[in-house]
Order: sequence, then C-alpha cells, then structure tokens
Amino acid sequence: MANLIVVIACVVLLTGGQPPARHSAPSTAAIVAKLAIGLALVLYSAYRHRRPPRPHGPPRWTARIDNASPVTAAGLAWLLQPWALVGAGAATAVDAKLSTVTDWLALTGYCLLATLSLIIMELYVVWAPAVANARLNALRTWLEQHQEQLIVTLSLLLGLWLTARSIAELVA
Repeated sequence: MANLIVVIACVVLLTGGQPPARHSAPSTAAIVAKLAIGLALVLYSAYRHRRPPRPHGPPRWTARIDNASPVTAAGLAWLLQPWALVGAGAATAVDAKLSTVTDWLALTGYCLLATLSLIIMELYVVWAPAVANARLNALRTWLEQHQEQLIVTLSLLLGLWLTARSIAELVA
C-alpha cells in the first residue's frame, strides 16, 4: 500500500491533480505507456503459455520468508511487486482529476480496496490464528498448483483490457 501511495503521490505532484489536456504530449505519452504495458502483458502471457511446464512449488528461498524480519519482508515486498501493473496504475493516475474532496476520497478508497485482501488476511490471522493458518496454507497450496494458469490468464486479460482501452483512447 505504501508503494501505491508513493506512486500516486508522485503522479499527483507531477500533474498538480489536473489531468493533462486530451491529445497533448503528456496525455498521449500516458496512453502509449498503457498500450505498451498492455502489449507486454499479452506477449508475456503467450510466452508463459508456450514454455515447457516446470515443477510446481515455490523456489527454495521462499521458505525463509515466513521467518524474515519486518525490514526484510518490506524490502522483498517492494522488490517483488508486479511492476508492470504499478506502471499501468501510474499511467492511469495521470488522468485523475483531483479537484474536490470526493475525488480524493475516491482515490483513497481505491488505495484501500487495492490492499483490502491483504488487510483482511492479516486481521483474520490476528483474530483466529489456528483457523487462518490452516485456510491460508490451503490457499497457498492451491495458488502454487495453479500459478501458471493464473499468471497466463490474468496477464492476458489485463493486457487485452489495457491494449483495447489504450487503442480506443488514442483513436477517440
């Protein structure tokens, strides 16, 4: 969430909370950036779909994450983000018009919604640690078994959506 806030804050500082004029150089650059990210995601999903299957299971180094210090965990969380999605979010935030309190509340709500699943899991672990541990381990196992399909499907869907939307914005 901290990285999301930093990215949005940087974009807001650069744009002054006002989206660039339509068909201006900054507006077109943001759309082209979203288009490039969308195409890259489509190509990445095709690459992941075509490559030979790999054994299921996380890399060996991930076994140490559960016992990592908060500083190490924060550093890894920052490094291992889906940076293409962060870039797409930044390019989308360029279009944000933040002239009223409602706009700021909507942006704050988006940041909270984007991290809500993590917040819910953390609260679940605090309130019911034994049950949460069993269910979250089952979720981890399911995700490990379906990781490849999830990456291909989500990359393809998001890539197609970003590409289609960007092309529509460039044409309009």
